[in-house]
Amino acid sequence: MTTPEEKQRLRSQARARRAETNASLGKAAGTAVVALFEKNIRLPERSVIAGYWPMRNELDVVPLLTALQKKGHRIVLPVVEGPDSVLAFRLWKPGVAMQTGANGTMHPPAAAGTATPTVMLVPLLAYDAIGQRLGAGGGHYDRTIAALRAAGPLLVIGLAFSSQRVDALPIEPHDQKLDWVVTERGAQKFSQ
Repeated sequence: MTTPEEKQRLRSQARARRAETNASLGKAAGTAVVALFEKNIRLPERSVIAGYWPMRNELDVVPLLTALQKKGHRIVLPVVEGPDSVLAFRLWKPGVAMQTGANGTMHPPAAAGTATPTVMLVPLLAYDAIGQRLGAGGGHYDRTIAALRAAGPLLVIGLAFSSQRVDALPIEPHDQKLDWVVTERGAQKFSQ
């Protein structure tokens, strides 16, 4: 089995596991992540932080985005502009009217403005002991993380349910590692 085939098999299993966990923990996990994030992660003041709008049973990150915005950070959400593109980022504040984008994603309107993040909070299907991340398979996050890291410092933090951890993931040359992962049970820093 090739690495792409193995990743597809793992994605199917991970989607089912994430759906089960979301059904049992729901919003409580998102609330727990806020406290654990604030306890473990130190961010520069007034950072530009890329979050995401949760979909398909992803961990509810909206409470964390709201808390970070209240602390003076600027929050941006990703916009998929094309199938092989890097992500663009639009400014978000609580209460902004969201628009539907590619693949059912949600993002702020173009009028909200843009900013380039120095911190990325990323969704995932699975992560492993060394900080490898398994995403949905479109490559948008890997391309974007690589481009932003090439341009300057970038802190990449995976947000997940603890049940999404696996022993090891297959790795391809384009895969980008996490610096941290925060779950409802704790936070883990990975070495680069």
